[in-house]
Amino acid sequence: MKRARPIVAIDGPGGAGKSTVARRLAKELGFTYLNTGAMYRALALAVSEAGIKPDDQKLEERIAPILQSLKIEFESERVLLNGRDVSSEITRPNISDLASTYSTLPSVRARMRELQRAIGKQGGVVMEGRDIGTAVFPDAELKFFLDADPAVRAERRYEELSANGATTNRDEVLRELMERDHRDSARRLAPLRRADDAIVIDTSKLTIGQVVSALKERIQGLYVPRRA
Repeated sequence: MKRARPIVAIDGPGGAGKSTVARRLAKELGFTYLNTGAMYRALALAVSEAGIKPDDQKLEERIAPILQSLKIEFESERVLLNGRDVSSEITRPNISDLASTYSTLPSVRARMRELQRAIGKQGGVVMEGRDIGTAVFPDAELKFFLDADPAVRAERRYEELSANGATTNRDEVLRELMERDHRDSARRLAPLRRADDAIVIDTSKLTIGQVVSALKERIQGLYVPRRA
């Protein structure tokens, strides 16, 4: 059955502009915005704070109770983990790396898909991540895949980290980004890849506004946004 309002799935690697574009697009359309990457990072933070290491021999067993009690909410620009604002904490590089590691676990992906589908099933949502159009909502009415040159993506990530007070350098950021790309693309479970019916947009030389406009133009053929 066709949804009254569509699901907009935006996938792509880190630094392609997914989060910023999705957030602005959702606001302009009057849709709900869901940052799935933030959900994985919030889980990674919870696991880290529980003292669990990624090389734990009983990792999935130890993570299980955290997954079941996990409560993640989005309030405007804030990400709440079990009622606590963790928006800044989950941007740390080590948390992003842990999120990428834990996202390879079947139990983690199953739980996250469950939460994401519960939020988005009625439509009227802009959801971004790495497997939205392929695994979470393969039936999404609109699918986009944002990409950009690795050097451009690394520079964007570096600026983001610097703005949040993180101490790092461009070479290190590029190295970590390339490692993350390989890990996400090579994983057996729900790897990063473009859905066959996704619209590809290279954001390397585009402003955020230009990318949002390009997506809106496609969406307006299916749905006319509410006027504020």
